[in-house]
Amino acid sequence: MRPAPGRKKRFAIRSVAALALLAAAFAAVGCGETVIDDVKAEGAIKSSLEKSLDEKIKTVECPADVEVEAGKTFTCAVSSSAGDQATATLKILNEDADVSLVGFKPKN
Repeated sequence: MRPAPGRKKRFAIRSVAALALLAAAFAAVGCGETVIDDVKAEGAIKSSLEKSLDEKIKTVECPADVEVEAGKTFTCAVSSSAGDQATATLKILNEDADVSLVGFKPKN
């Protein structure tokens, strides 16, 4: 089922407002390395996007093996309840695993 005309456009336009700081420690330690806690990151992204876009987010899927390295970026797949798809780009700010949402791009 395709979204109603203009629906994707709204998601794209409002995505600019979605850029926000997710300043919380998202680190998990496993096998001797520190990685981003994907479950915590997904929850924080979902909450942040729902507030800034005023739209229900169905799922956020982040990779589970991103090593904590200041300056490194990674992407997560986002799906709205309306069926819109997007990619959220996060940047690791420091060794404490604080991250910032630096990009949000709707998929065509």
